[in-house]
Amino acid sequence: MYTPDPDRYADMPYRRTGRSGLKLPALSLGLWHNFGPDRPAETQRAILRRAFDLGVTHFDLANNYGPPPGAAESALGDALKADFTHHRDELIVSTKAGYLMWPGPYGEWGSRKYLLSSLDQSLGRLGLDYVDIFYSHRPDPETPLEETMGALHSAVQQGKALYVGVSNYSAEQTREAARILAELGTPLLIHQPRYSMLDRRPEDEGLLDTLDELRVGSIAYSPLEQGLLTGRYLNGIPEDSRAASDSPFLSADTVTEELVGRLRTLNEIAASRGQSLAQLALAWVLRGGRVTSALIGASSPRQLEDSVAAIGNLEFGEDELARIDEVVKQ
Repeated sequence: MYTPDPDRYADMPYRRTGRSGLKLPALSLGLWHNFGPDRPAETQRAILRRAFDLGVTHFDLANNYGPPPGAAESALGDALKADFTHHRDELIVSTKAGYLMWPGPYGEWGSRKYLLSSLDQSLGRLGLDYVDIFYSHRPDPETPLEETMGALHSAVQQGKALYVGVSNYSAEQTREAARILAELGTPLLIHQPRYSMLDRRPEDEGLLDTLDELRVGSIAYSPLEQGLLTGRYLNGIPEDSRAASDSPFLSADTVTEELVGRLRTLNEIAASRGQSLAQLALAWVLRGGRVTSALIGASSPRQLEDSVAAIGNLEFGEDELARIDEVVKQ
């Protein structure tokens, strides 16, 4: 029987999510990859147990995470039943709906029918009565935003979600979503954008400024830029890497000699701080407290531990930030 570490809350910083009463760990565990039938169940459970022992209380999913779609939610549901039955109220479990989950016209996007049906299916796979956060995973260009936000509001009213969020919405779409939800009486809690040292769009397109103004929290996904901001690509493309596979998320063409050179320089900056490149990248996203949490993935407890060690040094000098900008933007 799993017994959590009694000191699990000693080191992890917890940050208030916008103007809500909810605090999230600075690092949250994303179950996008590495959770499904193609990975040993005991390894998956070991990662979740180690995360909780390190104070990572937030597990983030979507309906189609796997593979196959739904597998990650089922894997977490099994782990929750086996290891976390007595700790549900210490956990934040989030899921999303928006991308393709089943065939036909009602299996994706942002209709009320799809979102609420998907949430019911997610709860069944997770074995839960409610999730803590339910997201609209992407804006739907053909469904009125009032309908999509109304479905999120209904999820809260039905007791199937405690909070709601959006992901991949522009600054303007986020502002309108927040307005609609406020009128309904269900505040927008959080936005989940893609954000990293190499992907500055939330800064450049005004999303972070909008979230600050609205007092909405944020949780960054892909802070390691699909593995580019780790040590894996410092000498080119490893044969067993994502870039060497047929992954739609990172192609070999992306890993140019020029990019590898910049990664090596960033790695030198990390070493001067006593960090790995991955730790530097996570610390950079979390710098200054503007981002509530950063999502990390893990294929083993050791990899998880390496990422969590980033919280040991989240402070940057102006010269360090300027040097990073010089390297990234050159």
